Amino acid sequence: MKDFFAEQPRIPLCFSPTPLHRADRLSDELGIDLWLKRDDLTGPSAFGGNKMRKLEFLLGLAKTQSVEYVFTFGATQSNHAMETAAACRRCGFKPVLYLVAVVEPDKDSLRGNMLLDALFGAEVHVVKMLPGETESEAEARAFEMARKQMHALDAAGHHCMEVPIGGSTYVGAIGFAAGYVELKEQQEAMGLGDFDYIVHSTGSGGTLAGLAAGRALCGGKEEIVAITCSMKDEAYETKVAGLANQALDQLKQSVVRVLPEDLAIDRGYFGAGYEIPSEASTEAMKLLARTEGVVLDPVYTAKAFAGLLDFMKIGRIKQGERVVFWHTGGAASLFAEPAIVGNLSD
Repeated sequence: MKDFFAEQPRIPLCFSPTPLHRADRLSDELGIDLWLKRDDLTGPSAFGGNKMRKLEFLLGLAKTQSVEYVFTFGATQSNHAMETAAACRRCGFKPVLYLVAVVEPDKDSLRGNMLLDALFGAEVHVVKMLPGETESEAEARAFEMARKQMHALDAAGHHCMEVPIGGSTYVGAIGFAAGYVELKEQQEAMGLGDFDYIVHSTGSGGTLAGLAAGRALCGGKEEIVAITCSMKDEAYETKVAGLANQALDQLKQSVVRVLPEDLAIDRGYFGAGYEIPSEASTEAMKLLARTEGVVLDPVYTAKAFAGLLDFMKIGRIKQGERVVFWHTGGAASLFAEPAIVGNLSD
């Protein structure tokens, strides 16, 4: 398959290709041909996840710009922020994280990704939400605080790079266009036919943008279904398509386009909100763990997998169809605050 990515600055960070394997017991139970794309195993640590694909290209670009500090954002239990800290340490950058306390952390007993952030030696700024403030308003304050610090560092001769929430730029999306090509190469090597569906969790949109761009590059026919982990406005499809097309332009593949109507985005399974578990997502976690020994996370993949299971019930996914669930990682969230994890015991 053509190497669309050879000219892009890139630092190898992932243990790729990540495994693609059939969920045999659950396939038999559900009556579909279910496969798992294991981006929870991207590395370099045991808590790797899908953001490493984006960071290969984002930090590759940073290397060309003589960057010293990398700033990024998220919630306190952000997988992306933790993976950015790990990737920065591997590449020699200094990570600075501005994290909004959607769920208030215990500063005296760090858990989950915040514990890993500390282990990686990231400079962490926790931004507490003010009374009556929305998450987006708190994020805006975090951006303002970070940019003041970046301006001061740049003025002192320390070059900074800003990576947005989720690494969702067109450069980051290129990482998941490469991931889609990787999947196609695995299908060919394994003698598999085409999938009917790719199902995954979407947050900031970069993963979906990259997958859509990759499908456009390869002429793929499967439906990519993105299940949101939080509320998304009506402009979300347009934003994601824009990122996908910017990625295609960067790859000099402007002859193919991604349109907003090409995107299948389901907003029906995030429950009460971001970082708030639902009964369905908790049951989905238990089912995959108890049939395949595979662990989902409560914030992203469990809600997406709950959506996949419901698609079976309502007939959106039909008996015998071939489905790949793209496991985007996040295992550290299982060891976060109880309000995020939910009740996993019987």
